[in-house]
Amino acid sequence: MDLLRSGIVVLVMCALAGCEKEAPVQAKQDSGPLGVRATTVVVKQLQRDVESVGTLFPFEEVTISSEIDGRVVEVGADLGDAVKKDQVLVRVSDEEQRYLLAQNEAQLRQSLEKLGLKNESDKVSDIKATPEVRRAQAELTAAQQRFNRTKNLTDQGIGSRQELDQANSQYQAMLAAYDTTLNQTRNTIQEVERGRAVLDLQRKKLRDTTIFAPEAGHVKERLVNIGQFVRPNTPVFTLVKIDPIRLRIEIPERMVPWVKNGQLADVSLEAYPEQTFRGKIWRISPTVEQSKRTFIVEALIDNPTGLLKPGSYAKARIRTDKVDAMKLVPTLAINYVFGSNKVYVIKNDAIEAREVKIGDRFGTDTEITEGVQDGEQVATTQVARLDTGVKVRVEK
Repeated sequence: MDLLRSGIVVLVMCALAGCEKEAPVQAKQDSGPLGVRATTVVVKQLQRDVESVGTLFPFEEVTISSEIDGRVVEVGADLGDAVKKDQVLVRVSDEEQRYLLAQNEAQLRQSLEKLGLKNESDKVSDIKATPEVRRAQAELTAAQQRFNRTKNLTDQGIGSRQELDQANSQYQAMLAAYDTTLNQTRNTIQEVERGRAVLDLQRKKLRDTTIFAPEAGHVKERLVNIGQFVRPNTPVFTLVKIDPIRLRIEIPERMVPWVKNGQLADVSLEAYPEQTFRGKIWRISPTVEQSKRTFIVEALIDNPTGLLKPGSYAKARIRTDKVDAMKLVPTLAINYVFGSNKVYVIKNDAIEAREVKIGDRFGTDTEITEGVQDGEQVATTQVARLDTGVKVRVEK
């Protein structure tokens, strides 16, 4: 058994020795400089764009509320419905309002009759021509004539002093009654005016039992149900207008001079990756948000089919009039390593890795603001394998 174990050990050692001899034959041969493709840093005069992200908002949003007390008897729309201007949204029971209207109309007619007016729109042109004043005037005239006759008889010694005093007292009473009637008639005229106002208000309340859409839009939220009792200021519907729709974005403070009203914006959404929507700048905030050092810009986007939804996240690229000379390299030439961007400059067939600061992107190219110079050659392939000192061979 010991001889068998010794033989196995010898065979294993021989096998290991054979492997060690074959290893140099399989060793990888030195392949020489690393083949890369390269491009030259160029300076171009390009128009700058402003890119930002933001949120879509409805052009208008309104919460419609009831203006009267009552029970809802009809609801004319629901979530998502498109409504037209003056379309009926809610009807509230109008029974009580009709009773109050009839009461107010009767009170106004009563006041009009006191003034001798027939129609609601008639007005008093001469207060002395009203029935009560004419009656008081007639009584006053009669009392004055009686007093004058009695005074003449008394002056002639025919009438008694007592009769003169009585005639005078009656005349003074009629004079006071005439003044009172004038004041009462003036009050009645004011009462008629007040009655007209009350009647107009009651008619408005009767009209308010039917709630209409103030503008065309879409129902964002329905807040009432049939049978529900509502009070003044109870919200019943929320409507939004989404054509056009607003995009609100934040722009860095340094770009204030670049953005102007009327500039075009290309807008994209994750929901429609193959589509680009065209907007136009129409509102620019006059102030900068101090905590963020940004200012608000709004763009209007046509939305006739309702594809764009308020609340959606969107990206925008604004075309500006700002033109600058920029150093550009292909985006593929930039390698993000340990928190910094690097490009690999080729000098004397060797790599010099440089940390760079990048600016805007223009298609497949990226602006370099610091780190390279115009005319330098940078590698565009194999960037993950490159570092300072690596020998390279530029391939055509």
